[in-house]
Amino acid sequence: MAAIPWESARTGMLKEQFAAQISEFSSYLGQNFVVAQPEAVVPILDFLKLEADFDYLVDVTAVDYPKRPERFDVVYVLYSFARNERIRIKTRIPDGYKPHTAVGVHLTANWLEREVFDMFGIEFAGHPDMRRILMPEEWEGYPLRKDRSITAMDNRWVKENLGIESGQ
Repeated sequence: MAAIPWESARTGMLKEQFAAQISEFSSYLGQNFVVAQPEAVVPILDFLKLEADFDYLVDVTAVDYPKRPERFDVVYVLYSFARNERIRIKTRIPDGYKPHTAVGVHLTANWLEREVFDMFGIEFAGHPDMRRILMPEEWEGYPLRKDRSITAMDNRWVKENLGIESGQ
């Protein structure tokens, strides 16, 4: 099933404020999202928080497309308690690009961005504590990147720290 165009009062507000920085307004299975330029994401998050009551950053995650020039989609999920409504802000970035942190807009971005760093290797510029949060500090690689097989994960670390073969 393909995404369909999304038109609403909300998209009108966003078009007026961020016209050239948003390339897509779509809905997929009732889930509304915009695709924005990386440098526009934090201002969009701030605008939606202050002007549209999207007061809770539910999640920040990523999707890896290793054969695409803009290898990663970084996805921010916002929620409005006032309207019981969600919106997703997506941006596409190449490997090595450091999107700006959203911690200044939503404190919950702190640990969420650390998880994206830990799993995908995406560093957030200006983040106050950019270090691993789930994997051990000495872990090599990023488990959710698609260019490494799950069976080729850090077997050395597993053997040294757990004293077992990985079982793969």
